[in-house]
Parts: sequence; structure tokens; C-alpha cells
Amino acid sequence: MNERRILHVHFHLPHHTGEALFAQLLMLAEDITPRVQPIPPDAAHLDITGALRYWRRTPEDIAALLRLRTMALHGVLTTCAIAPNRMLATMAAAATAPGTTTVIEGGHVQAWLRPLPVAALHGVGPASTKKLRTYGLHTIGDVADTPVATLIRLFGAAAGRALHAHAHGQDLRTVQTQAVAKSLGADRAFDHDVLDPAEHRRALLDLAEELGARLRDGQQAASGLELSVRYADRTSTTRSRTLNEPTAHTRPLAATAYDLYTLLGLQRARVRAISLRAHGLRPAAQATQQLALGPGDDHALAIEAVTDRARARYGPGTLRPAALATAKQASRGIPGAKPPLPALPPREGNRP
Repeated sequence: MNERRILHVHFHLPHHTGEALFAQLLMLAEDITPRVQPIPPDAAHLDITGALRYWRRTPEDIAALLRLRTMALHGVLTTCAIAPNRMLATMAAAATAPGTTTVIEGGHVQAWLRPLPVAALHGVGPASTKKLRTYGLHTIGDVADTPVATLIRLFGAAAGRALHAHAHGQDLRTVQTQAVAKSLGADRAFDHDVLDPAEHRRALLDLAEELGARLRDGQQAASGLELSVRYADRTSTTRSRTLNEPTAHTRPLAATAYDLYTLLGLQRARVRAISLRAHGLRPAAQATQQLALGPGDDHALAIEAVTDRARARYGPGTLRPAALATAKQASRGIPGAKPPLPALPPREGNRP
């Protein structure tokens, strides 16, 4: 079976360019292969494995053809990188000079990958880079030579195995051609003016739970979050933030929502509605995710997975955080009991 060939293209678009030009460039890519996955706002993945046979060209020729067409028809400089999988192609493109092409053959992956710093590896964010360096792991080769059991002890089961696979150049993701929605929103309207910050925070946690569930059900990840608060006088305030890493997990979404709420500095504000919108959506498989930093992360993700399975089988609201229990539910059998306040997620960053 022929080795896969994935072409990562980066279009160097002029500033303040609309989406129309990006769409036109994608059409040029689709003239070469139908297997095109847009990566807004200025990149795409192309699976050119079959196109090589159809065009009877080398990978370098295919990249040169696309670069020539984008420049001739739209005046756009294009950087290309070709590798056996999406992760390697993306990493190679980041290290490629603008307007040129890099090709990594399957037999040369380890020689190219091992000397690179750990920060260049897919899935490794600033916090994980710092932790890896603390343990003397400075290059991808250092990580590849570390036993997977050690990585699991450091980062948890799922993240440790993923780190081990990535350090060996392995990435099973395929090019996905389906369109992805740009944003996803949820809102909560109160029956009356609400001044209690604890009630506001409960609504934020509820919204984060809903958004996270919908993102995971749709196999999407959000790159940013926007909070809007509407007041009794019908005015509103909006704050937004780009996430450290795209995610679909409730914990980082809730942490960011709490941060945005704090930025509003509300002082006994009469709130009538709160909305939360996830934007910059992309396929979840495409998202670079920060590695877990401790057993607590694996525990939280395990609980989230159980909640997702329960929701799929029994419907929404089957399992919910204690902080979202209603006053009636919380006080059942406990005279005078009140719903607990939503706990702040850990502040080590927006980790999924």
C-alpha cells in the first residue's frame, strides 16, 4: 500500500482579507484533489495520495502547481509542506520559509523529527514544555526515548500515550472534508432580576456544561469564548477571550467563563440573561490539545466521559454537577440546606 501524502498549505493572505478570497483559494486546492480540509482563516490540509497517481506528478510538482496557481490567479504567496501524516505536515510547514516547499519522506521522519525542541511537537503547550524540560527532556528525541510508562506517570494515561505516539511521528487523523460551524451558543434568561453573583456563576457553569456537551457530540473544539450579560434596563455587556488551546471540555470552558465574568466587575447588577458563545470552531481531531498535567485531569475527563455516555443513553441532565442542583433538590432531606456554590476549576491554564 502506498504511503499517505498529506500536503499542508499556508496561504499568506493580505491583512483584512475577507472570507471570499480564502474560499477561492480552497477551490484551487479542490481542483487538485477533492480531499481538502479547510483550516480557517488561512490554511488547509490536502490528502494528495490519490492525486499523485491521477496527475502523474511528484509531491513537489503538486505543491509547485498549487503555489503557481495561487500566485498567478490571486497574487497570494503560499507555503507548502508534505509528509506522511497531518501532524508532520503541519510541523514541517511551521519550519518552512514562506513561498517554499518542504517534503519529508517516510524514511526520513525520525532524522527530521528527533532534533526538534519539545515545544514544536503536536499537543505540547507551554506548561507541558516547562514540565518536560524540568525532567531533562528538551528534544522530541528525548521524549521518544522515554518509556511510555514514565510519560503516563507524568501526564496521565491518555496524554502520556498520545505524547509517546507523537514523539515517534505517529498521527492517525485523516483529512476531513465536512464543513464546520463557525460558532455555537447557549443562553439562560432569568424569570426576574438576579443580583446574586452565585446565581450568575451557576448559570455560567450550566452554559459551559451545555456548550461542552454539544461540542463533544459534534466532534468539534472551540478556539475562543464570548460572554454576554443583559441587564434589567436592556443594556448588555460583552467580553471575549481566545483560549490557550482549542477544547471541547467543560472545565476549561467554565474557567474561562468565570474569568470573563470577573472582568465585568459587576456590583449588584440586575441581570436578566446570560449567554455564552464558543467561536473559532474546528474539528476536534484537528485541535492541538494541551497535555494533562496531573491525575486530576484524567479524573475529570473520565467523569466527563461517563456523563456523556449517560446523556446519550438517558437524555440531557441525567448527571449534573452538584453546584447545578436546584434548591429543592439540594435541600431534600436536609432542612435549611442550600445549593453549593460552583467551584472554580484549577487555574493552571485552559487545559482540556
